Amino acid sequence: MKVPTIGESITEVTLSEWLVADGAYVNLDDPVCEFESDKATLEFPAEASGILKHVAAEGDDLEIGAIVAKIDTSASKPKSSSEAAATPAASQTVQSGDASPSKKADESSAPVAPTKEIKHPSPAAAKLLRENEMSASGLKGTGKDGRITKEDARIAVENKQVDSQSKSAPSENQQPPVATTIAFSRNERREKMSRMRRTIAKRLVSAKNNTAMLTTFNEVDLTNVMALRKAHQEEFVKRYGVKLGYMSLFAKACSNVLLEMPAVNAFIDGDHFIFHDYTDISIAISTPSGLVVPPIKNVESLGFHDIELKIKELAEKARTGKLSLEEMQGGTFTITNGGIFGSMMSTPILNEPQSAILGMHNIIQRPVAINGQVEIRPMMYLALSYDHRVIDGSTSVTFLVKVKQALEDPVRMLIGV
Repeated sequence: MKVPTIGESITEVTLSEWLVADGAYVNLDDPVCEFESDKATLEFPAEASGILKHVAAEGDDLEIGAIVAKIDTSASKPKSSSEAAATPAASQTVQSGDASPSKKADESSAPVAPTKEIKHPSPAAAKLLRENEMSASGLKGTGKDGRITKEDARIAVENKQVDSQSKSAPSENQQPPVATTIAFSRNERREKMSRMRRTIAKRLVSAKNNTAMLTTFNEVDLTNVMALRKAHQEEFVKRYGVKLGYMSLFAKACSNVLLEMPAVNAFIDGDHFIFHDYTDISIAISTPSGLVVPPIKNVESLGFHDIELKIKELAEKARTGKLSLEEMQGGTFTITNGGIFGSMMSTPILNEPQSAILGMHNIIQRPVAINGQVEIRPMMYLALSYDHRVIDGSTSVTFLVKVKQALEDPVRMLIGV
């Protein structure tokens, strides 16, 4: 069994975990191990039935086409304990004078399929459990064949935190416990970077070294956006089953301006520019394994509810490790929202080969001058990082101003002006 071709840009994978022990019998198409690529974790199925012999070890970096394991197809499938006990049980039934001995014997001697139940967690789930000092024993998996998924681990961690908080909640006369640390501790530990984290590190360094990156800033008054959401949220949810969030409004505003200003939506390829007459907007999603940026395709042709539903779908897949390679590829522009973590201001880094990325931040009630009067308004800082080789300074500033204007008068987006 050799590492299969996974994608055009993927030349190497990491064997993250064996799912079948060395020397165990496997059936055709049974998952035997997991590969971690630059973008996703993939199961590798058995190519034949037989005894599995490990060739590579967990944690090994393997090139496409490298040998992972060998299968002895001449070996016969070992009998399970239920199969071995079937014949004696049948003979005992006949001797006892049962009314239907032949029928009972047939039922008893029928081979019983062994129950396959994978109790070990996926790599992402194992990491989450390890970080929270939890054991996989006792957890019920909802994945294939009872496997413990990342979502199972996340729920278990949350339940543990809730239980610990309720147990440790102080009574009226009880003081809350004080966290203790080991004085003058100098412990260190070495942990190998995951393939995704290594890829993220390489891409970040590449973006800094290979682009003329610059950032321009502005601020947006979200009074009208918040009023729009408040006025129509209930009806929007009833009709589409999803809330009208900020991200769809920002994505639509960016999409409209990108079509007006194609340079911001372009790539540089050697001595040529590649322009796009569509807008595939990548949305940055934080996961336990790292940041992923799956694109929403043809945002210019989608309604607000379509964008919200797609964001919800991609976010759920990203956090459960179910994003496919196809869903991770592409994108002509990126939006990242550091505001959900409390960020007030940042300089987002480019998502190559894209030429621009918009950074959203937290919404703060701040005093601003409106028509000569000081008013408290919900304000957000916006940051646009761009590749100066593709986008001029005036273009970047104009783009951000147009996005600001669209968001401060969102009705214009609704009526298409």
